Amino acid sequence: MTKSIISTSNAPEAIGTYSQAVKHGDCLYVSGQIPLDPKTMIFVSDDIDDQIHQVFKNLRAICEAADTSLNQIIKLNIFLTDLSCFPMVNQIMAEYFELPYPARAAVGVKELPKGALVEMDAIVGLS
Repeated sequence: MTKSIISTSNAPEAIGTYSQAVKHGDCLYVSGQIPLDPKTMIFVSDDIDDQIHQVFKNLRAICEAADTSLNQIIKLNIFLTDLSCFPMVNQIMAEYFELPYPARAAVGVKELPKGALVEMDAIVGLS
């Protein structure tokens, strides 16, 4: 089984030695997304709410480039530099997802690339 690379200009370009997403079999593996605006490659804001929204928009753009949607995410990993922001993630996530929600993990981390406050990666089902 071969892998194919998914790339879109509607999400931030990779800033290292990785792909935005890799399709393999019936799964799409989406690399960690931080709140970069894909047009400017700078953070949308220093505000955590704005950053969470941008990460979901970036994830959605990558899913759409693979002809799928956020609702097909099987597993979502969320990394936050401040776990007290987790209720905001729940509230905002409800704007982007419908039941049944994906499995999910939330992890508090010391820091994220470029000083982001939030990062998310995902495994998406394609069948």
